[in-house]
Amino acid sequence: MKSNNSFSVTLHLLLHLEKAGTLLTSEQMSAFTDSNPAFIRKILAGLRENNIVCSIKGHHGGWKLCRPINSITLYEIYAALGSPSLFAIGNRNDNPACLIEKGVNRAMDGTLLAAETLILDRFKALTLQDISDEFIGYFDKEGKAPW
Repeated sequence: MKSNNSFSVTLHLLLHLEKAGTLLTSEQMSAFTDSNPAFIRKILAGLRENNIVCSIKGHHGGWKLCRPINSITLYEIYAALGSPSLFAIGNRNDNPACLIEKGVNRAMDGTLLAAETLILDRFKALTLQDISDEFIGYFDKEGKAPW
């Protein structure tokens, strides 16, 4: 089962935008994630609608962050991407009259809801600044430059 990596790709792109300190085109950003520029534009369009990124049209145009990274939560980004499914597992609903299937689904629903709540609460508490601080600290400790 293939996982949806758009959230991870988006975090990657936003941190590149912050570190670049200048406008970046979707073509430039596609090189960071080995993605298609059209895919990058699709991701960024939802973020633009939520005032996370801004775009400037024209020959010298591109994308930039609209706000400082310490004011952008992972939850805002997740919501701007359309709140993609957090789990690849789900319930079986082939035989709704089966009491065992109903029992399994009830147990799974409660478990998945509890796990989703924990994840979303964590997304609300974390900012892009937190991620940036963590990886810069890691690379400093390792004695390597992150770029």
